[in-house]
Amino acid sequence: MNRLIDTTGLQSAIEDFARPRNWDQFHSPKNLAMALTGEVGELVEIFQWLTEAQSREAMADPARAVHIHEELADVTIYLVRLASVLGVDLDAAVRDKLAKNAQKYPPPSVSFTYPQREGNT
Repeated sequence: MNRLIDTTGLQSAIEDFARPRNWDQFHSPKNLAMALTGEVGELVEIFQWLTEAQSREAMADPARAVHIHEELADVTIYLVRLASVLGVDLDAAVRDKLAKNAQKYPPPSVSFTYPQREGNT
């Protein structure tokens, strides 16, 4: 079975970055979860006051695209580091969650779209 997520290289790169700085002492699950939350907050902040339509076009603005790129990288780095410290195989976790979601949310027998609400265009 092909892996959906292979974080091996990223895990090594993060460890190689943290080790010479003696940051392992600060990379407890609690601290990493808090740092991850902070980075997700920074990502959310980019979209906070955009309309739905503007959010879909966010990458068209070069400065905003760089900011999104950087925040997604920070979120990914902290997520992968947290999983590594906890010994969680992200590929297995994602596969398990997708399987659970497929059972919990089967495809509808009829296709539909949600109506646009005022302020979300």
